[in-house]
Amino acid sequence: MDGGRTTGYGTDRPATVWDHVLRVVSVVAVVALLLVAINASVSRDVAIQSADDPEESVAVPLTQLLDRTGVSQDGTVGSGDLDGAGNSLSARTLTAAGWNPGGEVVLLDTPLELPAYGPGRPDHVTSDGQSVTLSAEPAPWESLTFLATGTRTDGTGADVRGNGRVVYADGTTQDFPLSVPDWAAGPAGDAVLSLPYANSATGFGQDAIGSVRLYARSVPIDQGREVDHVVLPTVADEDASLHVFSVGGRPPTQAWTGTWARAASGYTSVGPWEDQTLRLTVRTTTGGHKARLRFDNTFASRPVALGAVSVALRGEGAATHGAAVPLTFDGAPGAVIPAGGRLVTDPVDVLLPPQTELLVSVHLPERVTAAPIHYASVDTNYTSVPGSGDQTLDRTGEPYTGLVDHWPFLTGIEVTDGPGAVVTYGDSITDGLRSSRDGHARWPDVLGARLHESADLPTLGVLNLGVAGNRITSDGYPGEGVSTYASGVSMLHRAQRDVFAQNGVEAVVVFAGINDLRWGASPDVVIAGLGRLARTAEEHGVRVFAATLAPCAGGSRCTPHVEEGRQRVNGHLRAEAGDPGSVFAGVWDFDAVLRDPAVPERIRPEFDSGDHLHPNDAGLRAVAESVDLYELVGG
Repeated sequence: MDGGRTTGYGTDRPATVWDHVLRVVSVVAVVALLLVAINASVSRDVAIQSADDPEESVAVPLTQLLDRTGVSQDGTVGSGDLDGAGNSLSARTLTAAGWNPGGEVVLLDTPLELPAYGPGRPDHVTSDGQSVTLSAEPAPWESLTFLATGTRTDGTGADVRGNGRVVYADGTTQDFPLSVPDWAAGPAGDAVLSLPYANSATGFGQDAIGSVRLYARSVPIDQGREVDHVVLPTVADEDASLHVFSVGGRPPTQAWTGTWARAASGYTSVGPWEDQTLRLTVRTTTGGHKARLRFDNTFASRPVALGAVSVALRGEGAATHGAAVPLTFDGAPGAVIPAGGRLVTDPVDVLLPPQTELLVSVHLPERVTAAPIHYASVDTNYTSVPGSGDQTLDRTGEPYTGLVDHWPFLTGIEVTDGPGAVVTYGDSITDGLRSSRDGHARWPDVLGARLHESADLPTLGVLNLGVAGNRITSDGYPGEGVSTYASGVSMLHRAQRDVFAQNGVEAVVVFAGINDLRWGASPDVVIAGLGRLARTAEEHGVRVFAATLAPCAGGSRCTPHVEEGRQRVNGHLRAEAGDPGSVFAGVWDFDAVLRDPAVPERIRPEFDSGDHLHPNDAGLRAVAESVDLYELVGG
């Protein structure tokens, strides 16, 4: 009817107080239900965001994040605690090694800023997802390098493992694993610096822990993109801590290619050398119009001073052909290499043709009683007498009356605008032991000459990183201390420094494993080690070629059991050659080149140097000539 409202019952009646109450209750109930739904929705959204896109802290330089003190002054109590038990690194031993507070050390070709350690100053962080910038603005890098060590509270001494992240400027990310050995239980052969003792919780008993170590780790990244920041690894193991002292980016070095290189094989007594000049003989493989030299103080516990350095074309003996060119370090004629560190000279305009002998002269102004060396030089090197001073610019060779049987300190020569390089990685057969002295008859020498003589292939740098006596999986030289053993740390331990920190490297040839078998390793261990090397190379964008093991019956320690293991390894490698999913870019059958068809477990008589283990010049040439250059270059 007119003027009335229809109720839920279809009858017209006036609204009562109870109607108003019911309406209010209904509204309140609806609002409550809406709030519950909204809160549930918001809660689900937050949970999803937290799980899939965790909120990162603001990225700042590592120096602003340092909050732990792991370095202490000797004799003090409670001023440092690295391992959770009150033990710490010794400031005295770090300073004695040339690792000065706030200084710089070059590790794996990366300049790293050391913490300004001292009383009351934090010097590291326990890695736990902190966001770290490497430069004021996003920048491209070759790789990342971490200076770190691990500690554990469970007494196992196992490696500490974590997972971090690289955040690029375009917003994309790359996760990476990081594994670092325990500071006291980890291998010295893998360390960048070994210190003779740690400071104990009581301030006394320096030998309670023994020697302790710091490690450098390289992380491959996408070199085509700029890095905004790095998220430090988080460690899931509650009994483990990863201590980061520095992190940096390896600068882009597209312009540089190695033309000569050698690996430090040990740390041995020398001289003593004091105020005298060494003159070292090297031979280029590729050429360039600008050069720089690398000097390493690997395995050392003390710094070494270089007073002056020069490079010259070689004339006769120790005489130069023309004037020697002086080199500088940040504009200065000399510099100091910290223990475990590297120095690189300033670039200099000088024409270095391919396949040319050079003389590198190094003045040592201070007393040197031990040095990192490459033992099996095969080439003749020279020295002046102690007290004869700086003879780096001498042209006559007359001051160089002594001989040096190895290469100390010098580890590489690089040139600009080279076409790239290949590393030959192996043991004494690659190193050239028992090849002709000064004959440049090692198989990598012949390989480099073949590339140079090829009319339609680039003259790649060939970097010989073989070490006599070297093994893939175990150390010959222990990695610390003065020793007469100079057969190197294992190829797995030295790969980051000797292979993947080389500039311009596009491929590596691995020819090793027989020494592992001769010293008791199983073929399965050798096969696993070869696989690890190949996978690490793949992570660094480097192609890997493997070579079958040469026969050695009749040689030292070459028993029938070793021969059985050799056949097992070679069978595995030959199977890899036919596998399209192989980790190797190619497998070269050096065994087939060298073995005697009548007695396959022995080297051909015409290739035997006389010890039944090492090929002679003819055998080494046959190995080099069997390499498919087009496969090597990638054509």
